[in-house]
Amino acid sequence: MTIGEKVSYIKGLFEGQEKDDKIIALILDVLADIAENLEEVDEELDDVASVMTDLEESVCDIEDEVYGEDGYEDDEYYDEDDIEEDIGEMYETECPNCHNRISFDYEQAIKGELDCPNCGKKLVFDINDEVEEV
Repeated sequence: MTIGEKVSYIKGLFEGQEKDDKIIALILDVLADIAENLEEVDEELDDVASVMTDLEESVCDIEDEVYGEDGYEDDEYYDEDDIEEDIGEMYETECPNCHNRISFDYEQAIKGELDCPNCGKKLVFDINDEVEEV
């Protein structure tokens, strides 16, 4: 009998005014079944969490293999200390089309392109060089 069926049975007994002791015993039986089911669910969740951890580690290993330990293929160009310094930096340039001053952060700078928020002109640049118009 499933937990739902047992609860329906207890509800029927209660409505039929059976003895209180019998109803309490059946409620305890249902609670024991619920506890057992929860324990099984916890074990299954632990198994899923373990598999997810293994998958995450595998993905990290693959990323390290493909992109290198620090996430960049060209180790000569990017130095770990330089990256940490650059992350907090803000950059500024002037749009050659409308002469609007544009400020942008490291994440935008590393992408190497930016649309001018004023005129919409696409700017392509290298964070180590001057910004140039496309």
